[in-house]
Amino acid sequence: MKILVIGSGGREHALAWKIAQSERIQVVYVAPGNGGTQLDPRLVNVAIDDPVALAEFVQSEHIALTVVGPETPLAAGIVNVFRDRGLKIFGPTREAAQLESSKDFAKAFMQRHAIPTAKSQTFSDVAAAHAYIDQNGAPIVIKADGLAAGKGVVVAMSLDEAHRAVDMMLSYNKLGDAGARVVIEEFLAGEEASFIVMVDGKNILPLATSQDHKRLKDHDDGPNTGGMGAYSPAPIVTPALHARVMREIIDPTVQGMAKDGIPFSGFLYAGLMIDDQGNPKTLEFNCRMGDPETQPILARLKSDLLSVMEHAVNGTLDSVELEWDRRTALGVVMAAAGYPDAPRKGDVISGIPAEASDCVTFHAGTTMVEGKLKTSGGRVLCVVGLGDSVKMAQKVVYDAVDKIHFDGAQYRGDIGWRAIKHHGH
Repeated sequence: MKILVIGSGGREHALAWKIAQSERIQVVYVAPGNGGTQLDPRLVNVAIDDPVALAEFVQSEHIALTVVGPETPLAAGIVNVFRDRGLKIFGPTREAAQLESSKDFAKAFMQRHAIPTAKSQTFSDVAAAHAYIDQNGAPIVIKADGLAAGKGVVVAMSLDEAHRAVDMMLSYNKLGDAGARVVIEEFLAGEEASFIVMVDGKNILPLATSQDHKRLKDHDDGPNTGGMGAYSPAPIVTPALHARVMREIIDPTVQGMAKDGIPFSGFLYAGLMIDDQGNPKTLEFNCRMGDPETQPILARLKSDLLSVMEHAVNGTLDSVELEWDRRTALGVVMAAAGYPDAPRKGDVISGIPAEASDCVTFHAGTTMVEGKLKTSGGRVLCVVGLGDSVKMAQKVVYDAVDKIHFDGAQYRGDIGWRAIKHHGH
């Protein structure tokens, strides 16, 4: 069988790597892929990004099914294009992807279907937004309505910071169309968890739990990023909490989308905030897998991902049971100099250790130039280590990270600290 994975990041490298382990795979194409997918003999990079051209490629190559990694092609309606041609593709339609592509849509949807979330209001008028902030005080959260590549959320700890965020998005139009409307919502305290499931329109298959680390520096300092590392499982998501999230958040979301006439299929990612009493609220929805959560999650998956994907596109996810490695997987992102604001490109990467049963390196911002592997984006690599505890997984992964070199590399030395601090393992 031939499969196509769309995207170029660490999430897509991990998806392609895992699908390629299936015995029935002839080739996994990755469009456009990166240096890591180019180096893997089972994967083939394809330099096509236009949805119609990709659909034509799938038809001419007789590709059995397509998996979409990133949010941008989903929001642009790639699933609609493929489905109009009768092609099997895993991901939400443009309409269903609004759960991620419009914060205002997601908020209105959650209010309509009584899904627990922070109270909020949406503004396109600058003066009204400023007045709302003065009335509600800080800390407060300001979000651009549209897709802003992880840069559209400001958690303002002071009024001044909140007003500046509104000006940046609404007045100075720094985020373009994405920031033409802003959602302002109450600040939720607690611990975050990433809750990712697969949906085939009606059936739901939960993936392993995980927790992402957003801040650039150790101890959760520095600016917000797309994510500097993640681990799975997340001990904060106890079996009781898992059942509650399914009952109060995931089930009503999938049922609510169907009721609203826009059934959801694809990966559904609920970013959760768990308060001190253990109550979950939805911070945001993504309509795809998280990056870097995908890398440790798939490193733990023992099941054949190809057959899972076949069930997903055929509407039979209810017949799947996933098998997980009992070990903890911990992924550490190595980012380029200047990340997140102005990542430097073109630094030579060396020393990536060969894949082992307890360690694998996924590529994101890498490219092959004349036989040399070089940096080409903000998040360059995600190194995943597996161990019988968080501490053991940390040791495996940081031993590997120490061997890898590129000038100006930035990475956190404390991925997984919350699990050790709160849960003692």
